[in-house]
Amino acid sequence: MDLRKLKTLVDLVSESNISELEITEAEGKVRIVKGGVPGSAALPAAAPPPASLPAAFAAGAAAVAAPASAAAPATPTLPEGKFIKSPMVGTFYRSSTPGGKAMVEVGDEIVEGQPVCIIEAMKIMNEIEADVSGRVVRVLVENGLAVEFGQPLFAIE
Repeated sequence: MDLRKLKTLVDLVSESNISELEITEAEGKVRIVKGGVPGSAALPAAAPPPASLPAAFAAGAAAVAAPASAAAPATPTLPEGKFIKSPMVGTFYRSSTPGGKAMVEVGDEIVEGQPVCIIEAMKIMNEIEADVSGRVVRVLVENGLAVEFGQPLFAIE
C-alpha cells in the first residue's frame, strides 16, 4: 500500500466518527485505531520472517530483540579516563583497507587530529580523527561492528 493511500486512510479515520479501520490487500494488512497510543495511528501487521533467512541473520535479529537489561552489566567495565567517541552511526573499521594494518593499536601514542579509524555510513567511508592526545589503553569496539552516535571507540590515557 502506498504512503498517499495510507495517509488518506489515516485522515479519514481522524476526521470521522470511526474509531477503528482495518484493510487487507494483496500487499498486506493495515489497522488504524483512533484514540490509541500517540504516534501509533497506523501500524502494519507484522509478517513472519521467511524460512529462507540465513541462520546468522536470524541470530542477529534475536540479539537485537534481547532486552536492554542484558547489556547493562557491560557498561561498568569501561576504564576511567578520556575516550574517542563515535561522531556518527555506522560501521567501525580499524584500518582503511580490508585486512590492512590497524590505524592505531593498544599502547600507541596518538595526537589530536590523527586518524584513528574509519566509520562507514551510507556507503561513505569517514576517517575519524582523535579529538584528544594520549596513549591508547583499549579498543572498545570490534572491527566491522555497528556503532552508535557518542559510543566510546577508544579509551585514552
